[in-house]
Amino acid sequence: MIRRILTMVALLVAAAGVTRAEAQRAHIGLRGGYNFDMDEGSLGAQLHLPLSYSIELYPSFDYYFVNTGNLLGISGDLKFRTPGAPLYFGGGVNILTGNGNSDTGFDLFGGLETRYGQTHPFIEARGLFHGSSSLQLLFGLNVTLY
Repeated sequence: MIRRILTMVALLVAAAGVTRAEAQRAHIGLRGGYNFDMDEGSLGAQLHLPLSYSIELYPSFDYYFVNTGNLLGISGDLKFRTPGAPLYFGGGVNILTGNGNSDTGFDLFGGLETRYGQTHPFIEARGLFHGSSSLQLLFGLNVTLY
């Protein structure tokens, strides 16, 4: 498990060296979702920081509406866009924290996002892999920053 996390961190550091000469524009967004295995809804936000034409740094967080206590998910991901199509996929490090406990794992995701105009609606399926795995479906809206 630690080896997987260190591999993902190394990939993130290596991708950070990509030049911004080909980069698109940064985006910020809000999202809502549902985790089918936890049987809970979530509300969150994300930031898209272009590293190249098709690769973005994709940090995000989700607040889960659990019955007792609190649960927060924090992700540091790389997002890969397919050229000429609205499809994207990626993965990275994920931390679930709440009620004094933390669990570090990884996530994999894929989705569809329109790229026309200043706002971009999206839908995304995300798998969280910790001590157990879970699947969540997210939807939201990204807005161009500059």
